[in-house]
Amino acid sequence: MNLRDALRVSRRGLFLTAGAVAFIAAFVWLLNTRGPLAPVGVVIGTATRTDLNPGVYGIGTVEAQRAYTVGPIQAGRVLRVLVDQGDRVQAGQLLAEIDPIDLRQRADAASSAVERARQSAQAAQAQVVEADSRAQLAQANSARYIALYRQNFVAKEMVDSRRHEAAAAEAALAGARANAAAAQREIGRVEAEVQAIGQLQNSLRLLSPIDGVVTVREAEPGATVVAGQPVLRLVDPAQLWVRVRVDQARAERVAVGQAADIVLRSEPGAALSGKVVRIELQSDTVTEERIVNVAFDSVPEKLYLGELAEATIRLPATRDALTVPRAALAQYRGQTGVWRIESSRARFQPVQPGIQTAEQVQIVSGLQENDSVIVYSAKQLDDDVRVREQKLTP
Repeated sequence: MNLRDALRVSRRGLFLTAGAVAFIAAFVWLLNTRGPLAPVGVVIGTATRTDLNPGVYGIGTVEAQRAYTVGPIQAGRVLRVLVDQGDRVQAGQLLAEIDPIDLRQRADAASSAVERARQSAQAAQAQVVEADSRAQLAQANSARYIALYRQNFVAKEMVDSRRHEAAAAEAALAGARANAAAAQREIGRVEAEVQAIGQLQNSLRLLSPIDGVVTVREAEPGATVVAGQPVLRLVDPAQLWVRVRVDQARAERVAVGQAADIVLRSEPGAALSGKVVRIELQSDTVTEERIVNVAFDSVPEKLYLGELAEATIRLPATRDALTVPRAALAQYRGQTGVWRIESSRARFQPVQPGIQTAEQVQIVSGLQENDSVIVYSAKQLDDDVRVREQKLTP
């Protein structure tokens, strides 16, 4: 090999070595900037002081505070129904009529019983008059024979006989009076039965108990209904509320009287004002939710029972609270805290959170005003991992 060939081989080796070194350097650079060894990109936020207006959000359905069922207290057949669902009715308005089963026969029988009882009472009273007359006559005869006996005109046996007749007449009078009293009681009983049947006849005219709206019509003319079976259902449209389900973990500060914003599913762009009127004692053990009843301040003209609605209950405001973006709050090894940057590395800082809103969370302890915290990271963070600040692209 001559000198020229040797130089050519040496130059080729130098180029190959330089290329290999450049490739390795580029590979290492990629690993540390774009690969698994690259710092995690994070977005930074700041702890600031602000006023918090927290709220508790829940979803529920529109329901009536008071619902009424209208039906007969006597079995019968529906003669007619004068209203339909959606109709507005007034208190005392006739809604439907029921044709009672066997009630007319019972009324006729009761009327006949009253007539018979009155006739029996008249006969018993006549017997009282007759028995009273006989008793008076027997008493007079007894007194006369006693006077004659004292004058020795009659024997003692005749006096005893007249006394026995007077006692028998008195007993007959007492019996006649008892029969007359029993006849009067029978008249009272059958008249009370007639009155009760009359009330039943009146009750088979179904009247509205309230000024309200018919929500359900459950029976049609010709249908047979039993006592207590509903024919119509009514609600008071001025007394509607939303039964809201609220997460138990966020329901602690909810109280009766707090204002709320209600958004109906049919009108998502309009918020209606309301307030908490009742918090139910029985929570849902399956979903871990508490039931809160939110009433409308002013019930809208068109409202449908069972419609889905969203409610945000306004909790008491907190002034000048130290807050961080809610996204900065994290859980790490069983602790609640935030991630911070120290010497380009992530450090977990435990904090005590307070009131939370949709965007902010109060920090009770663990941070100072203007402290920087990590709001977003491209990967899950771990303590001492390398990080670098980056800007979120819109």
